[in-house]
Amino acid sequence: MNRTIILKGREIKYELVRKKVKNVNLRIRSDGSVFVSANDLVSMETIEKFLLDKASQITRALDKYSEIAKYTVKNFDYVTGESFRFLGRELRFVVVQGSNFVHTDGVYLSLHVNDASDFALKRKLVNEWLDEQCKAVLTEIADDVYQTFKKYGISKPSLVLKDMTSRWGSCQPKRATITLNKRLIEVPRSAMQYVVVHEFIHFLHPNHSKGFYEALATIMPDWKEQKKLLEITAFYVP
Repeated sequence: MNRTIILKGREIKYELVRKKVKNVNLRIRSDGSVFVSANDLVSMETIEKFLLDKASQITRALDKYSEIAKYTVKNFDYVTGESFRFLGRELRFVVVQGSNFVHTDGVYLSLHVNDASDFALKRKLVNEWLDEQCKAVLTEIADDVYQTFKKYGISKPSLVLKDMTSRWGSCQPKRATITLNKRLIEVPRSAMQYVVVHEFIHFLHPNHSKGFYEALATIMPDWKEQKKLLEITAFYVP
């Protein structure tokens, strides 16, 4: 049953499902759809009061998902006019006839390719270039951050870059390895640094304990601002 309610001055559409559940349940999906479930004995008045009580939570979630949608992974055609996110900026994509290489001047991302109709080649060249840039930037950041941590007797960890769908990074202290999401190349450098510092601290504090956050605040006093910057640029919910 599709219904509508006004929450904080906004018209919110939701789907109501009657089922055998004990409580009124709310679910907000990443596509912005809102679902409510309740048993047949719960009145519409009770359900709407429940939603009104949750108004702030619902509108915040919808706003967040709306922001995330701007950066959702999309399918590129690799044609002039598209845009790519790179270190927190939007680069205008341009295809140029020529030998196969990619470069940027900070405004345009230019793909020089000998066959502009070869989609697979264009995708390969762009993705390889982005991977190279990601490796170079994150390796430089990790090397800098390690200088802060080596005094704690931590061995320099190996850096692994890969496609990840549910997190920015992970740390395996026993293997002395930090794994980072390749798509960090899309976010500002300072936000990349926050992720690297975050993972390094796990060598000292495996869990997100009080000690973890105390160390994070000491090493990166502006970590909350950088985390927020990362979340604004995020393309999924961690």
